[in-house]
Amino acid sequence: MSYPQTKRVGIVGGGVSGIAAAKAFRAQGHDVVVFERLPSIGGVWHPGRSYPGVQTQSPKELYRFTDLAYPEECPEWPSGEDVRAYLQRYVAMHDLARLFRFNSAVTSMEEVPGGRGWVLHIQDTSVAAREYQMRFYFVVVCTGTFTDKRTVDWPGQDDFLGAGGIIVHSSEYKDLREEDLDEKHVVIIGGSKSATDIAVHAAKHRNAKKVTLVMRRNVWRVPRFILGVVNFKHLLYMKAQEVQFPGWNVPGFSILAKLVWLMVAPLIWLNFRMLEILLICQLRLRKFGMVPDKKIEDCVSCSIPIVPVGFFDMMAEGRIASIIGSVHRYEANVEKQLVLGNGEGVKADVVIQATGWTMDLSFLPEGVKNKLIDGEDGLFRLHRFAVNPSVPNIGFVGLNSSFCSVLSSEMIANWLVRFVDGQLANPKSPEEMEVDMERILKWKREVFPAAQVYNGNCIAPFHHLHFVEILEDIGATVKYSAMFTYPRADRYGECLRSAPSYAVKQGFKWNRRESTATEATHCESFSEDEQPRLVSSTFST
Repeated sequence: MSYPQTKRVGIVGGGVSGIAAAKAFRAQGHDVVVFERLPSIGGVWHPGRSYPGVQTQSPKELYRFTDLAYPEECPEWPSGEDVRAYLQRYVAMHDLARLFRFNSAVTSMEEVPGGRGWVLHIQDTSVAAREYQMRFYFVVVCTGTFTDKRTVDWPGQDDFLGAGGIIVHSSEYKDLREEDLDEKHVVIIGGSKSATDIAVHAAKHRNAKKVTLVMRRNVWRVPRFILGVVNFKHLLYMKAQEVQFPGWNVPGFSILAKLVWLMVAPLIWLNFRMLEILLICQLRLRKFGMVPDKKIEDCVSCSIPIVPVGFFDMMAEGRIASIIGSVHRYEANVEKQLVLGNGEGVKADVVIQATGWTMDLSFLPEGVKNKLIDGEDGLFRLHRFAVNPSVPNIGFVGLNSSFCSVLSSEMIANWLVRFVDGQLANPKSPEEMEVDMERILKWKREVFPAAQVYNGNCIAPFHHLHFVEILEDIGATVKYSAMFTYPRADRYGECLRSAPSYAVKQGFKWNRRESTATEATHCESFSEDEQPRLVSSTFST
């Protein structure tokens, strides 16, 4: 019998996806090191990156790993502190802490000649200007889609700041003092979840005089409880709802399938119109001028926000307002304000840019990025949202963003380790992967444009479809077939555990044999107690 061998695996990023990757690769006996540029785990949940009052977008049953539930006393929508505590428990449960190197930023990487891995260049920020290199057979990129703050400069900014105005990114809201917001006019640029969360917090807890959201367009929003009674997870995330969207798994229709589709299409149309009416009425969208122009079935993706408690009540009270428009400039001649594209002025003492984040892959070689990212529109070319056959020995965990991103990271991490070990039950050839990537890119552009959010790295609303593909690839014998439930992490855990088990051979060094894109088995293997080798280290003073 042929056994895959222990590999040295470098993981970039210590958030949810990095933790999932570390657990999956370490569980198979690989030699793992995780590099995290922040002082502790958490990624987007790290205190330095979040804001007061932050909570999960999804209920706790949709934001968990398969083998660990949140404590019963944890609220249905966990706070940032709850999530960090949960991740710490998970790391301790699987003895992963020793794998992490904090304050360690990967600045660049270069391929080892002969396709034998990668050398990572690491900046250790805990020691003044310490830089070193480490060599790995396989690199897992887990930096996610939210890496660096996206900010916007408009004309007049310096005058606005000089007049005492304040401009911060949403992640810096926590740094504002009480007096910065007390009885002040606060303008928030954006209409995302972070924008509405901060609007409620500023009005309720910081005594802002008025909070105004400036948005380019209205978007569909979902309340935590439909009609104030039914948790939205029971309606919007079930497979029966998912199959009403045109998924990427149907390249074409037979005549019979087209006839069936014509029969059910009116019912699907009616379902979405009823959902729109329900949301318009429950959230009073027409009253506040917040009814979107697009149909809801054309907008559902990872970016659809959940309404924070009290948001629309505060709009009814006049404490929060929203304006559709774009910022043209800052102004501070008579009074501090933002001037919109239509000439309208909006009073502003504090401007909070809830303008999102950008994905930073600057450490990847340009040649690699050119193969990964399509030059036409920036969409990623990834098979199963994880690998590209033309880029050897690199994989991604966390680019399958979803409404249940902890579970989706764990699912793809389990797929990726089997891909690396050549243990997929149903692997595709490099040619088949290329065809599949092209097909899905075409689907994102022509059939379901909402899937282009986050550079195309979003599986919502097709959670079950994505997970089924993963389970089929790894040869899971237990199927998840429920049509009327949300993605249950514990049940998907049973499915993962039903995949064929395999052993990883340890204790051999520099053992190499030829491999293919679907069976990456030539490697450098190391004994269990050997620490990753430091290639070089430089210090500057």
